[in-house]
Amino acid sequence: MASLCLGTCPDAGSAALEPIRIGPSGDEFVLARSGKSFRIWGVNYDHDAQGNGRLLEDYWEEEWSVVQEDFREIRALGANVVRIHLQLGRFMRGPDDVNRKALSRLRKLLKLAESTGLYLDLTGLGCYHKKDVPPWYDGLDEARRWEVQSNFWRALARTCRRSPAVFCYDLMNEPIVGGTESEGWLAGELGGKHFVQRLTLKANGRSPQEIAAAWVKKLTAAIRQEDPHRLITVGAIPWAMVWPNAKSIIYAPEATHLLDFVSIHVYPKTGEVEKALQAMHVYDLGKPLVIEELFPLECSLEEMDEFLQRSRTMAEGWISFYWGKTVRDYETAGHPGLTEALMARWLRYFQDQAASFRLP
Repeated sequence: MASLCLGTCPDAGSAALEPIRIGPSGDEFVLARSGKSFRIWGVNYDHDAQGNGRLLEDYWEEEWSVVQEDFREIRALGANVVRIHLQLGRFMRGPDDVNRKALSRLRKLLKLAESTGLYLDLTGLGCYHKKDVPPWYDGLDEARRWEVQSNFWRALARTCRRSPAVFCYDLMNEPIVGGTESEGWLAGELGGKHFVQRLTLKANGRSPQEIAAAWVKKLTAAIRQEDPHRLITVGAIPWAMVWPNAKSIIYAPEATHLLDFVSIHVYPKTGEVEKALQAMHVYDLGKPLVIEELFPLECSLEEMDEFLQRSRTMAEGWISFYWGKTVRDYETAGHPGLTEALMARWLRYFQDQAASFRLP
């Protein structure tokens, strides 16, 4: 892949990473040793550029050099955080059987992040490809499923606890509470991937808030047994984009106090920048607020810029996407179309804005 640098590339290894903590005000991030403010400008690294939807674990062994190059390109974009999506089926071979080979590869990823000066947002429990979900896992009831999820996070936290490159653990991507046995555990299919999972299929008289709080409590306890000081969050769908003032069950008071910061996924639509900003206000809960997914998918670059600039008063971080292709890759594609033009323009914008949004 071609080098991404348009000007001077940062020296990725010029400074050791410091652990990130919540600042004294309670609504900002700081570096643990220096006390300096830290603001996120990052990317989701959720699949590769081959066009067949391969997830990281599909190629991080045979094509490790690709991952290395992609991390250098992400750093050259000006990002300081990479969100990684880890699949449960690749790390758990059985309810109590952790895949040591996968943990070893994760250690290698930690070292890569440290050497390139990038922090990791480790999002876990992924079941994005239905075909890769172990049948034994799919057949578990709620209690045993939650136990497997605890085992997953306990193993990851034990593996990661000494690495300064881990910014946070995101318990699960966009969990929802409601569901029935006929619907199954997976939801939210998009482009052949299931990005959404249900926490239970039987409420048994419990409120959604009780279910969410019990789940968050169990998983955060598992993590903090092994890694007591690392930040924990959950990436949520901002339902206020659909219903004014609606809030994710995950961020109801019963569960919010167990999480260190708020993460939401926002894709402003054309003509609805103000609506997106109002939705953000619903999640201003006195904790740092991170827009963990954003992209001009349904709006112009100009509208996205307006949203980003105006969101500065509320957000402490913004995380877009990078799929292994540089600006030059998109611009020199054999038959560049609208998608290539959009991606090239967005990545240039992302790089140009990095110094303005990112701290330090």
